[in-house]
Amino acid sequence: MKTNLTGAKFQSIPLIISILITLSIAYTASIFTRPQIQGWYTTLHKPSFNPPNWLFAPVWIVIYVLIAIAAYLVWKLRDGSAMYKTAVIIYIVQLLLNFSWSIVFFGMHEIFDGLVIIISLLVAIILNINWFGLFSKAAAWLLVPYLLWVSFATLLNLSIYILNK
Repeated sequence: MKTNLTGAKFQSIPLIISILITLSIAYTASIFTRPQIQGWYTTLHKPSFNPPNWLFAPVWIVIYVLIAIAAYLVWKLRDGSAMYKTAVIIYIVQLLLNFSWSIVFFGMHEIFDGLVIIISLLVAIILNINWFGLFSKAAAWLLVPYLLWVSFATLLNLSIYILNK
């Protein structure tokens, strides 16, 4: 990998754009999620380790900002290589899976299909961490909280599926 030495300089506009993109995805997904939290979601049997509903939004906001910063760090080191293009594709795939989970789980009330998507998302996050790590170790580490939270969310999704079969 060739590093772009001019990419080492901090650039606020691309960072802001990266944050706006991820927060826009989060906001759009929340349109499907928020109405269901006090409605459909309250009717589900949930495991004892289910966190309080108020916790999800702040955790996700922090995670989306970390995702955006990681993407920015990799973007700064872009080199047009096939390796960079693969990293970008994996990044986009994990964002699409993240977005689609909210629509399927909350919007469509499809718990099992949500489980399939979130497991796919876990795989995509692991790939994303590995590919971002080829460009920036800091970017890879910034995605670790995302991996941990989605791992927890996967266990929660699985538990909700089992308890509501």
